This record gives sequence, structure tokens and C-alpha cells, in this order.
Amino acid sequence: MSSVLDQRPAPPAADPRLAVPRRRARVLALPEARWALASLVLFLLALPVYLAGGPTWLWGVLFAATYITGGWEPGWEGLKALRDKTLDVDLLMVVAALGAAAIGQVLDGALLIVIFATSGALEAVATTRTADSVRGLLDLAPTTATRLLPDGSEETIPAEELKVGDTVLVRPGERVGADGHVVEGASDVDQATITGEPLPVAKQTGDEVFAGTVNGTGALRVRVERDPADSVIARIVKMVEEASETKAPTQLFIEKIEQRYSIGMVIATLAVFAIPLAFGDELSSALLRAMTFMIVASPCAVVLSTMPPLLSAIANAGRHGVLAKSAVVMEHLGQIDAVALDKTGTLTEGTPRVTDIRPLPGSGLDEDGLLALAATAEHPSEHPLARAVVDAARERRLPIPEALDFTSTPGRGVSATVAGRIVEVGSPARLHEGAAGTTAAVAELEETGQTAVLVLRDGQPAGVIGIADRLRPDAAATVAALTELTGRTPVLLTGDNERAARHLAAQVGITDVRAGLLPEDKVAAVKEWEGEGRRVLVVGDGVNDAPALAAAHTGIAMGKAGSDLALETADAVVVRDELATIPSVVDLSRRARRLVIQNLVIAGVFITALVAWDLVATLPLPLGVAGHEGSTVIVGLNGLRLLREAAWTNPARRGAA
Repeated sequence: MSSVLDQRPAPPAADPRLAVPRRRARVLALPEARWALASLVLFLLALPVYLAGGPTWLWGVLFAATYITGGWEPGWEGLKALRDKTLDVDLLMVVAALGAAAIGQVLDGALLIVIFATSGALEAVATTRTADSVRGLLDLAPTTATRLLPDGSEETIPAEELKVGDTVLVRPGERVGADGHVVEGASDVDQATITGEPLPVAKQTGDEVFAGTVNGTGALRVRVERDPADSVIARIVKMVEEASETKAPTQLFIEKIEQRYSIGMVIATLAVFAIPLAFGDELSSALLRAMTFMIVASPCAVVLSTMPPLLSAIANAGRHGVLAKSAVVMEHLGQIDAVALDKTGTLTEGTPRVTDIRPLPGSGLDEDGLLALAATAEHPSEHPLARAVVDAARERRLPIPEALDFTSTPGRGVSATVAGRIVEVGSPARLHEGAAGTTAAVAELEETGQTAVLVLRDGQPAGVIGIADRLRPDAAATVAALTELTGRTPVLLTGDNERAARHLAAQVGITDVRAGLLPEDKVAAVKEWEGEGRRVLVVGDGVNDAPALAAAHTGIAMGKAGSDLALETADAVVVRDELATIPSVVDLSRRARRLVIQNLVIAGVFITALVAWDLVATLPLPLGVAGHEGSTVIVGLNGLRLLREAAWTNPARRGAA
């Protein structure tokens, strides 16, 4: 991909991947969060008083307030579900909590209430944050545009009023108002928002531009080719919303059987109460047996079979820089059997760097001399390629004297006077096409996916500099580890050009490369694999990756340069930007799933034994509570094993070794 150098500093907010404004709703603005917090605080106030044998009226009032604040909302929702002939497990938990309180197990019931209130609050926060980020994405598209009238005058109108066939003026530093084609002018356009390309792309007459992308320093006249409501950026918003709405409901394993379990438990409890009464048992005795049955059959141990391993895995992953947003996410990570990786900012660092310096024979320059010459001419520019050249010179501690008469031409490059000689730096095709000695060097650099920059001194070629986005050090090992975990080599999905994508893929061992993709193309690929029965993990970082992250079975965003939309849409975030943690967290999730199964077996054995005892004989209430709580403690402690440092493995490092 050839790109030319800028002519003056770009506007401060010219990085689209960082430009999505945050529209975060405050956590405590959500009623679910306020009620859950109140319930937790009241429980923590009541607990020490209860355990210390304090006044009954005090801990009784505090526990009652805990029940009310944490239980009224799920109880009300459960009653509404009951009206629709659906038995909600939340209602069952509220009833179980009240039943526990009725026979003196106030602490057990309060703890159950707090757990479910907190879970509901976390779900509400996650849903609201995703909605906030989607709304914020709309701000990528400008609100106004400059439309050119037939008489040559200009008018500023709302961008949504643009029509196909209108011509708009896009000044330097502005965002393009609509999808269209350039009819006049030349400039560099940063379109990482749409394609994920790491460098601005040179645009001239006839080239396509997209709404929401950032113009460089040249003025462009663009003919609108697509209605603003149907622009690529608008379609990204629509795809994210649709994927979030139509994605199969994400539920933990135990939630998938909650209806049958809930109905069965209610029927059984009523039977345990009614049948003895029918045979002449006393009311108090039948009620005690029924409440004991409800306690021992309560799914507390089953719920804790699932949550501690997954929450422990979440905590362990968090210590190592991976944020999984929920227990459902941690469960799903272990189910993936295919991986799709973005290129720029995911497999690569997302920052262009000088990778090759080639002084031409006869120029009298060595590598340092050529780099210093180019850096001096480039120093006044803030173009990404210019910054890469200047940074490379500084890393080598080369002198960068002041340049005189700095100028720049969009679509061509920069020019400056250095030590009395005219130095030009820019696109080989525009500066000195076919110059002797440069064609082979330029072709070789571009064949390996690098951007070639030609340096002229007094009109004669002095050398060529190669610039590329650097591969992450752990990329190849990560690809190998993911291949081993899933049994399939990951696929590369990128908006970058085919040549650069294939060169990078070859370095990391990827053979399936899909390049030049727009966001909807990435979604189509993910849906194709999902349609074949695969559970796809998508890893990306940009706004253009967000629809695919939302459509996939599981999405992971790279946190350092990730856009707000990608970070909010993804199910997990690699906070420290360490690619090798992805196979590690997948492996951790699979271990958590194995512990969940172990715990469900343990909980099932305890519940079956205690229920059988209560039905066949007379299970003393204290023994029933002890057995119920004992099973809860056992599965809880078993799940906490994943908090150990040894539980975090590094498959990528093993693969590299």
C-alpha cells in the first residue's frame, strides 16, 4: 500500500479508533444497581450483629430490610412471569429465602437474596454500557456538511439532509460527511474506522471515501453516492444492534434447566406438605417437613457449583490482564472451536515503524545518513509515516538539524532545504517514478507488505525507506497455541490490502486470509462459520471489528488501542494488550467448565441423598441445614481452586518452546 506524507500537523483528534466519545450511564443511575447495593450494605451491617449474638430486634430489622431491598424487584418480575405462565427461578429463590427465614434460617435466605440481586445488577450494567457505546458511535459521523451549490457557493446543512448526487467540500482535518467518490482534489484519509488500515490512504479523483473517516491536509470535493442513513458507519451501528438483539440468549448451564427444576421443586414441596396432611399428620409437622424439603432441595449448591469456578477464573484472568465481563462469557470462552483474528492492532502493534533502510549506490550515504536526511525533512510533519521516520532517527540518536523552506503537496510528499540541498521525501510513484536504481528496491519492499518511501536529494534518488506495522512478538506463538486448542488454524480477517495481509499471515502460520473486508464482510464470514455449527472467537480492536465481535459466539477486544465500541461490544478485553493471554484464558475457561461439572455432580449427590432421607424417614432440620450448607461449602471451595496462580497456564509459551 503506497501512502504519501502529510504537509502539516493533523488535528489532535485525528485518530478515529480513539474518537468514539464516551456516553457512559452512571452505574448507580440504574435502579437494579441501587437496590443491589442497598441489599449488600444492609446484609454486611446485619452479619456481624447476628454472628456476635447481638439484639434480635437489631439484626432482625437489618435482615428484613435486606430481604425487601434485594428481593422485591426479582420477586415482582417473577410474579409477572407467573402471570404469563412462566416460573422464574428468581421468584423461586425469593420464596426459598422467605421459607428459610420462616424456619429460622434467616442468614441463608439473606445471602441468597444478595447473590441474586447482585447478579441482576451486573447484567443491567453490561446491557446499558453496550447501548451507550452504540449511541456514541453515531458521533463518528459529522452532524453537518458543506454542500456546494451549482453557482459555486457553499451552504452548511445537517449531514442527514445530503442526497445522492450532491457534492460536498471536505476541508483539511474534517470528517467526511457521506459515502461517495472524490471528484476533485487529493489528500490522505485516515479510514481505520472502517477498514482498520494502520496508515492513511492516498485519495484522488475517482477514489471512494467513507462517512466518518478523517481527511488529511488536502481539500476534497466528494460526490455523494449513498444516502447518509445507509452509509458504512450507519450500517455498522445497525449491525451491532441487530447482532446484540438476535444473538442466542446467553445462559449458564444451570439456567437452561431452571424451568424444569423450579416447577419440579414447587410441585414436590406442595406434595411433601399435602400428602402427610391427607394421611392425618399434624399441620406443624407437615409444614416443618415441607420447609426442610425446600431447604435441602434448594438449588443453592447447584448455583454455587457454577459460579465459584467461573468467578474464580474471572478473578485469575483479571490478575493477568484479561477482563471477562461475566460468568457467561467465561463459560463460553471454553466452548470455542474456531478463531478469527483482525490484523492491525491485534496481530500487529498498530503503529508504523521503520523496518528497512536502503541507501542507493553512488549516493554517498549509509543507513544512518539516509535516515537522518529523511528525518530532518520530515521533522515538521505530523503524518504517521513522518513520525515513524523521526522516531527511528531518535532511537539511533541521530542529529536532526532544522530544515528550511518546508513544504508539502498532498498526494506527493514533503520537501525541505537541508544543509543547502533540496531534500524530498514521499511516494515513489509520485516523486520519481521509474528512477534508476529505485524500482527494484521499491518493488521488493512493497512485495513484503511494507510502505516504500523514496528520498531525493537535489532531484536525484538517495535511497528508499521501508515502513510497516510491526508484528507483535507473541503473535506466532499465540496462533500456534490457538490452533492446538481448537484443532483449527485461526483465520485472518482484515480490511487491509491483500499483499500486506498475506505477508503477515505467512509470518505467523495463518493460511486462510480474507483481506480488503468491510465490517459487513467480516460479519458475513462469522455467520457463515456459525451456520456450519462452529463456535467462533473473534479478536479485534477497531470500530470496524465491532459488528463481528457482536455476531460471534465470543468476542475479545485488544484494550490498549481498542475503540470504545469494540471494548463495550466485546465479551472480554485484553487490558494489557498481551496477545498470548488469549489462549491462556481459553484454557482457563475449559478448566473452569470441568470444575463446574464436578461441582454439579457433588451437589446432585448431596441433594438426592438429603431429599431421599426427608421423604423416606424424618430428616432433622438442623441436620438437613448442615448437609445443605456443607454441600454448598464443598462446591464453593472446589471452585475457588482456580484462584491459585498455578491455575493460569501459558499455552503460547509452551508452543513457542
